[in-house]
Amino acid sequence: MSIPQIPERGEADYSILNLYNRLLSHFGPQGWWPGETEFEIMIGAILTQNTSWRNVEKAISALKRNNLLNPEALSRISVNELSTLIHSSGFFRIKAERLSCFVKYLMERYKGDVGRMRKMDTDTLRKELLKVKGIGPETADSILLYALNRPVFVVDSYTRRVFSRHNYFYKRERYEKIQEFFIKNLPKDPRIYNEYHALIVRLGKTYCRKRPLCKECPLNEYL
Repeated sequence: MSIPQIPERGEADYSILNLYNRLLSHFGPQGWWPGETEFEIMIGAILTQNTSWRNVEKAISALKRNNLLNPEALSRISVNELSTLIHSSGFFRIKAERLSCFVKYLMERYKGDVGRMRKMDTDTLRKELLKVKGIGPETADSILLYALNRPVFVVDSYTRRVFSRHNYFYKRERYEKIQEFFIKNLPKDPRIYNEYHALIVRLGKTYCRKRPLCKECPLNEYL
């Protein structure tokens, strides 16, 4: 997947476009989201809640070893069995219940076929996902963007931290309002939404920590 630089389009959106280009130049393309199939990416989006990706990879590997990384197979095992397999992901009982609810939704609504799901429009899918127990806006949008390639910007704690420190919005601003800010000021391109979110996470982990390393940060001139 090629990652485009965004051309500057005028003073009104100058800063946010330049932040993207600066981060892309500094870190390079991030190649998100890892996964061999769309379904695997969806499972990863649920498992990654409140844990590191390394722990998610262990849980996904366990599902693969047991030939369970498909909707039909997962729908046939109990929550107890599933929680044992995904133990490494943390909060394993809660996540097993969430996975079970998601798979039930996928089986009942789309007969376990991600291809059928892909044919549905984005707004309808988002509303459906948000009705699944344990799936909030960030997880729903991660599924839409990373698994289904929809132009939906994902907002997470790193997004709030980085851009509130740069005074774009309050850290506790509503999710939808922050999301609207990015969608309004960026080309409606899932490749850019994908890469921008990944770059923000990289920035948050490397420089914009709870105790920030502002002097070393590639965005220090924008503070």
